[in-house]
Amino acid sequence: MSSSEHESLLTKAKTNVADLFRWKTRVQVIDIHGNETVEWQSPQPLQNPISLFRKLTALNWLFFIVGLAAWTADALDFHTLSIKTTEFSKYYHVSKTSVTTAITLTLLLRSIGAALFGVAGDYWGRKYPMVINMWILGALQIATIYCRTFQEFLAVRAIFGLAMGGVYGNAVAMALENCPVEARGLMSGILQQGYSLGYVIGACVNLKVGDAPDSWKPAFWGAAGASIAVGFVRLLFPESRQFVEAKKSGKRGAHSAAFKKEIGKVFRKEWKMMFYCVVLMTWFNYYSHSSQDSYTTFMKAQKGLDNDGASRASILMKTGACVGGTIIGWLSQFVGRRRAIVAAALISCCMIPAWILPSTERSLSASGFFMQFFVQGAWGVIPIHLSELSPVAFRSSFPGITYQVGNMISSPSAQIVNAIAESNFITRKSDGAIVEAYGPTMGIATVIIALGIAITTALGPEKCGSHFEAAPVPSGDALPEHTDDVDDDDSEKEKGAVEHDENAKL
Repeated sequence: MSSSEHESLLTKAKTNVADLFRWKTRVQVIDIHGNETVEWQSPQPLQNPISLFRKLTALNWLFFIVGLAAWTADALDFHTLSIKTTEFSKYYHVSKTSVTTAITLTLLLRSIGAALFGVAGDYWGRKYPMVINMWILGALQIATIYCRTFQEFLAVRAIFGLAMGGVYGNAVAMALENCPVEARGLMSGILQQGYSLGYVIGACVNLKVGDAPDSWKPAFWGAAGASIAVGFVRLLFPESRQFVEAKKSGKRGAHSAAFKKEIGKVFRKEWKMMFYCVVLMTWFNYYSHSSQDSYTTFMKAQKGLDNDGASRASILMKTGACVGGTIIGWLSQFVGRRRAIVAAALISCCMIPAWILPSTERSLSASGFFMQFFVQGAWGVIPIHLSELSPVAFRSSFPGITYQVGNMISSPSAQIVNAIAESNFITRKSDGAIVEAYGPTMGIATVIIALGIAITTALGPEKCGSHFEAAPVPSGDALPEHTDDVDDDDSEKEKGAVEHDENAKL
């Protein structure tokens, strides 16, 4: 990279930070020909969620619910392992850190699955790649149940990571690409909480099945059934509008050549944006995995809660995540994506002492609720933030790949937390017992990560309110030329030309 490019990036970063303190925002508008312009606009008024729900058509709701169900089932498949870490260690007679190796392997290989199924979703459509993806997930959950040795278990969970990685990108694209612009922040927050909802369902199942060494097996059967069922449901409903229009054009062969050509153009043209999104998603994946994957273990091992108490606290914790993600995702439509993320990350830092110091189930439930309110509140903005930053023709593969590459880089997070906690000890105040230091480990890690998210987000770009719903499908034409951000010196000139009536604007 040349010195001029370095200076350009530095200038843009300074501009992005300055924009956080400006009321008007730069909004990217893409016309039916794929041409992009950037306009200065005032944030749209905060609207009643009920009125936003009414803006979605029946078909919009159909696609959104199926996307949410797929993401929830994907999360349930993943969390049935993290919630049952203690039981797996007893079943296979290995340490809890060894069990988290399976989580690391799953996260490592999710990026490959994201690339495979994401590109398939952009090329063959959203429907059949998702159907196949969900069925494979269910089959691998069942295969896990029949693993006889720990080595077989690790191998199956590694393959499971390939299938798991494919869900996010297709689910986000299918659920959000046709939502009305003004409703996207709210719907993004709800969609992202499919991840937390999967955790809540897994914790409820954990309450039912108990804590016997083989109690994880019924939970895995249930998760497998959910994934397979979502695949069948998706099979019943139509393909996305954009893919249908590409097929109707009668240029399927040309579409194949053009698609491969445009993939190369995306990497050449958008590599800096891809790199930024991968860095951001690396921070975010560390954020969630470090603050939640070992939380049930923390309550059992350090705080001395029994299985039922830890499960109830986990359910309330993730309920806070669902509420926070929805509310902050909704607010991001008004305050902006980056402001919402930065504020949520910084507030979560302030919550950490109250999160790790309590010792009773009630206090841990309350502090866990508010901690995850802000952790997943920041996450609630991510689906639409990534979609708005994505190249217009690759809204299935781009979010999925950047998200899962970040997941791959952060894959050792649970293993690192467990390894550090199990090698350091503190004295439990309630009974004087020497216990593993899960609380301090998670607290220090989360502070560092939350600050990293705040800084990275503040320096990065934003396209809140972008009109990409009319963008063309891949067709052999060049990718739309991305317009650089509006220069600050020109803001006053453009102000009068691009300020529209609030109802006509978005």
